[in-house]
Amino acid sequence: MNIRAITAIAACSLALSSCYSTGPARQLPAVQQGPSIEGAWVDPNGIVSTFQGGTFSTRTTDSNQLLASGSYVLQNERLVEINMTSLVRNTRQKVNCALVTPSQLNCTSDSGAQFSLARRA
Repeated sequence: MNIRAITAIAACSLALSSCYSTGPARQLPAVQQGPSIEGAWVDPNGIVSTFQGGTFSTRTTDSNQLLASGSYVLQNERLVEINMTSLVRNTRQKVNCALVTPSQLNCTSDSGAQFSLARRA
């Protein structure tokens, strides 16, 4: 092997080894997620609905009586599907909600009723 070949191999090895670092890992920026619906929301009548970890509940503000409970699934970062049971009417209902702003949900039940929820401060 001639001196040029050895020099070329050494140069390539040096170039490749300079790409590797043993220093601390570089921190990547956190992945930005869409708006969250987690937390308490209130309707115009003062009824409070809570979204927490896939569980949905609706309670009165005066006595904290449970009116409805169920589950919810985020269809995407702006659409939520709620499956709930009304304890007042003893009925099951599906409700679809759209997060139109970070503080407003516009909802439509499977019976066609429409209502809005505002994020509780």
